[in-house]
Amino acid sequence: MTLAPTAIEIEREDSLTLTWPDETTSRFELVELRVNCPCAECRGLRETQRAVWPTASSPPRLAIVDAELVGAWGISLRWNDNHATGIYPWDLLREWREPPED
Repeated sequence: MTLAPTAIEIEREDSLTLTWPDETTSRFELVELRVNCPCAECRGLRETQRAVWPTASSPPRLAIVDAELVGAWGISLRWNDNHATGIYPWDLLREWREPPED
């Protein structure tokens, strides 16, 4: 289990940056996070080759409206397109930024 970040920086219209206990920093662009939302609805859209974001009703610019820690294992983001069901586990976010093993 990945330990929670020691620092979380949210730039609402740009990115999410996490600093891990080993002082590694991981930066995520908003589009990357929104398109890869781990919720069941978004996973289902991806599995059927449909767009998660943007859609016809999406705002012109993506932004994080709110964020909330989920226990000690992740973060929930509320987006300006009214999507709020995805919980991003620390394990998943760290895995997205780990270099591939040779």
